[in-house]
Amino acid sequence: MPVPVPYPPVSQSDLTIRQRIIEALKGNMLTARDISKAVGISEKDVIYHLPHISRSTPRGGHGGPLFVVDPSKCMECGFVFRKRDRLKTPSRCPVCRSEGISETRFGIIDDGL
Repeated sequence: MPVPVPYPPVSQSDLTIRQRIIEALKGNMLTARDISKAVGISEKDVIYHLPHISRSTPRGGHGGPLFVVDPSKCMECGFVFRKRDRLKTPSRCPVCRSEGISETRFGIIDDGL
């Protein structure tokens, strides 16, 4: 006789938007556009949710998941936007004014201590 399961299995539709974004980011480095396609929301909404996800994941050192940001880079002069607080990809380089900027990538990695 099968043992009844106390809770039904969680399907993708039962997850909140932030939980779906977290699932998409686990083990992957994705742009806001990639996340938007995976979760089915606009890029603007993805950018809105990412700071909240960043605050809800530990900053490392605890052996849990770690929210990481691969910063944007100017394709013309190589300037890297390391100290940028905003998660949206910048529109142009402050050094050479080029608009050829690589997209910021986000991910959640398992620190695994």
